[in-house]
Amino acid sequence: MVRITEQEFRQFADYIKSNYGIYFKDEKKTLIEGRLGNLMSSLNFKSLTEYMHYVKSDKTGQAASVMLNKITTNHTFFMREPAHFQYFKDMVLPYLSKTVRDKDLRIWSAACSSGEEPYTLAMIIDEFFGPAKIGWDTKILATDISQAVLSVAKAGIYSSERIKDLPESWIRRYFKNHDSENYIISEKIRNEVIFSSINLMDHTFPFRRKMHVIFCRNVMIYFDNETKERLAERLYDITEPGGFLFIGHSESLNRDRTRYKYVMPAVYRKE
Repeated sequence: MVRITEQEFRQFADYIKSNYGIYFKDEKKTLIEGRLGNLMSSLNFKSLTEYMHYVKSDKTGQAASVMLNKITTNHTFFMREPAHFQYFKDMVLPYLSKTVRDKDLRIWSAACSSGEEPYTLAMIIDEFFGPAKIGWDTKILATDISQAVLSVAKAGIYSSERIKDLPESWIRRYFKNHDSENYIISEKIRNEVIFSSINLMDHTFPFRRKMHVIFCRNVMIYFDNETKERLAERLYDITEPGGFLFIGHSESLNRDRTRYKYVMPAVYRKE
């Protein structure tokens, strides 16, 4: 396995933070060595410096995608942090259904990983509106920096183990048997989610209109305070007045510094 020098690790950590916002402390050197070491060996690179030159010179972005997939934890599951989904169903959707005049519901699942979050939102929306959904644009934008997890998300195939905590009625209505061990999300729900690659560190987001709801959960844990506050400010700017931001339960915004108003744990609102 390729070993990483202290200097290489610091250069690597600085590059990752400036380009992707992810902050690695010095003690994470062993973790990065473990996650990238075998990959670098398999590609016949003798050092992290060589490997990073390869990543930076790959104009397709595929090498960077593989690297990011190795160094981040794309851990998610259906109904993760269920209080958020309950609040979205009981409070957010009733409010938006009455106040969004043009019936264009704009919801962004940022850092969507393998797709469980946006598909859950799509199922909640479908159940909430029922037949009244006709005439509404309820498509959800789901983005991630990793092409690898986006490919999994787009396929919409999940093992029976991964969907076991969903309501039985949802499994019957929104899933089909794919093979003996896996289910596939129904085309109706898959068509409600638009997947795209977005780096949350980009200076501008490619949206023509502001969002009513942003789910940006369990990604700020990778950022230092300065990066987190800067991202929260940019998210605020693209949130509609009255709109909501959901972050992870292990995350919080500094209430003295953010323009968002605190609603409940890990839920904020633009007034």
